[in-house]
Amino acid sequence: MTVQFYWYPKCGTCRNAKKWLDENEVEYEAIHIVDNPPTKGELKKIIDKSDLPYKKFFNTSGKKYRELGLKDKLKDASEDEMLDYLASDGMLMKRPLTVGEDQVTVGFKEQDFENAWK
Repeated sequence: MTVQFYWYPKCGTCRNAKKWLDENEVEYEAIHIVDNPPTKGELKKIIDKSDLPYKKFFNTSGKKYRELGLKDKLKDASEDEMLDYLASDGMLMKRPLTVGEDQVTVGFKEQDFENAWK
């Protein structure tokens, strides 16, 4: 099974996650999250599959997130509005975003990767 690995090559966390995938011989398709972000429809499927709240998919420490004032805007945003924001710019997404047949991991914690991808 090949997982989809949405990443930003300049991101240290993404590089650590990629290294983990390589070392553990996990087959993946690397997708540049800024050049080829998931579409709104793809994101909805990914988020639904993850059972995580929509807010977990935002890169809350990112410059773009702060510039757009999303901390306040997301409080009252609908799921549809959140999907619009996420699909509009790969830099708004928490990364890496790793998607398999039955599971999704957001960010990189070695234990989460062990549980999901080994």
